Amino acid sequence: MGNPFSLSFGKKPGEYISRITQTNEILETFQDDEPSNQVYMVTGARGTGKTVMMTSIAEELRRDKRWIVVELNPERDMLQKLAADLYAIPEMHALFIKAKLDFSALGLGVSIENAAPVTDIEVALDKMLSHVQKAGKRLLITVDEVTNSSNIKIFSAAFQIFLRKDYPVFLIMTGLYENIYDLQNEKSLTFLYRAPKVNLEPLNYTAIVAKYKGVFDISQDKAEEMAKLTKGYSYAFQVLGYLVWQNRDKELQDIIPEYDQYLEEYVYAKIWDELSEKDRSVVKEMCLSGHTNVTEIRNALGMTTPEFSVYRDRLKRKGLINANQRGYIFLILPRLEAFVKMRI
Repeated sequence: MGNPFSLSFGKKPGEYISRITQTNEILETFQDDEPSNQVYMVTGARGTGKTVMMTSIAEELRRDKRWIVVELNPERDMLQKLAADLYAIPEMHALFIKAKLDFSALGLGVSIENAAPVTDIEVALDKMLSHVQKAGKRLLITVDEVTNSSNIKIFSAAFQIFLRKDYPVFLIMTGLYENIYDLQNEKSLTFLYRAPKVNLEPLNYTAIVAKYKGVFDISQDKAEEMAKLTKGYSYAFQVLGYLVWQNRDKELQDIIPEYDQYLEEYVYAKIWDELSEKDRSVVKEMCLSGHTNVTEIRNALGMTTPEFSVYRDRLKRKGLINANQRGYIFLILPRLEAFVKMRI
């Protein structure tokens, strides 16, 4: 048997802890006869499992013949790709031909005799979605790692029109919080602003313990020791599991240096580079002093309350700190202190 844990981002690993509550919330909403929401934005820090969760939902709906699932690349012409994917579905292709829809001018199919060619991509999609609706189908579109780019804005503006026309279209977008925030605040895309955000929190501690205990056939104490090292961080759960699987003859403490290296090279170095100097100063103070009290951290940095609040909120949005307890903040990512100390 190969290693059931994965170091690859986005790919659903062999050993996977599902986010049952959040996944079911989206599935149940989309599958409802009269959905209250047709768009969800999934956000979180790098390595929290955004793509895996979206993929899991897509796989679940693909098993239902009433659903069509299309994945779009935000770096390409998304409307053209959506039209091409819909046209390539045999059942839908047959309906388009029967309705004498000529999309040849858009590079889709061949010309149809006695049919006026459709020359605008949004018009083409409007006609396609009309037939999706008549066929009793629902369409889920997934987009991974969105940014406030022209491709995304053009697609989102068209999707907003499709929603107004009451087409059975559904959308899941994943992205870092700041990218989702920028996109949702586009004045022309108000429907995205109203779309619910699913912020991925740490994995369930009990589930991590149970998974490690079952996979490695180890004691409760050993499984808990491993779980604590991950702090519920999805990518850390995979990395630690992968390393323990590959080094079964070693003690857990002997694996930690390699564990730190993977976290640094795959995630933390990128996160650190994206922080401002003031962001970093807050994180450094927390790592070096061990302080969690907001007043102590703020005083050590010589910041005013309003100034510190800005950076506290920024770090919270980036998924680096937990600020749920009034007057205190806590680092979320595992072994971040070791990474920061190496950078000083």
